[in-house]
Amino acid sequence: MSGQGLIRLHHVPWGRSFRVLFLLCEMGITPDEIIRYSIGDRAMREPGLTGVSPAGRIPALEIDGITIFESSAILQYLCESRPEYGFGRPPGHAERVRFLELMSFAETMASLIEQLNMNHLFLRPPAKASPTVVKLNTLRLKGTLAALEGMIGCDYLLPSGFSAADAMAGFNLFAAPYYVRTDGFPKLTAYWERLQARPGFQAAAAIEGPQTFYAQEFYEVPQDV
Repeated sequence: MSGQGLIRLHHVPWGRSFRVLFLLCEMGITPDEIIRYSIGDRAMREPGLTGVSPAGRIPALEIDGITIFESSAILQYLCESRPEYGFGRPPGHAERVRFLELMSFAETMASLIEQLNMNHLFLRPPAKASPTVVKLNTLRLKGTLAALEGMIGCDYLLPSGFSAADAMAGFNLFAAPYYVRTDGFPKLTAYWERLQARPGFQAAAAIEGPQTFYAQEFYEVPQDV
């Protein structure tokens, strides 16, 4: 448990924990400490992280004298504990159900990105994923992007304006174009540009620096051999 005033973020740059950094920056909150990890590092299996995130996964946030893990839970806590920013949609709000749907839908999309990260970046022969598996995961990710394209009818995902659901989606729209070409999704492209223009996103991106996780601009589906 953190000290009452300390804010500490356990973080992989340009990973799911970017969602937390994005929303904190939207609230004008800068973490007192950011502990950075790299995927696959031994440090992610050691008590420094597993003590705050039992499965050794990021993000975890120490704030308000408590520790929270899982990005969706963290963002919802930030919205509920700091309602003055208006980034949540509380019970009884007309957009409450859609807000909850979008928060979970972002994780559906992120799980497919995670699978493609594994397929393209981590598996090596003889354990390398088959082209069929990679193609299936790519098509499923494209399907979620098409669904999100169909949900956009205004500047942000909810008619009343920016919310934590947009912070959840922002990480996905950073990562998905490495695997799916998005030029066929004009609403998503414009929405992604709006997110990147927000002061909170720009502040978070400045903290992150250039991404170093992806070595290529685009990863093609491998051909059957």
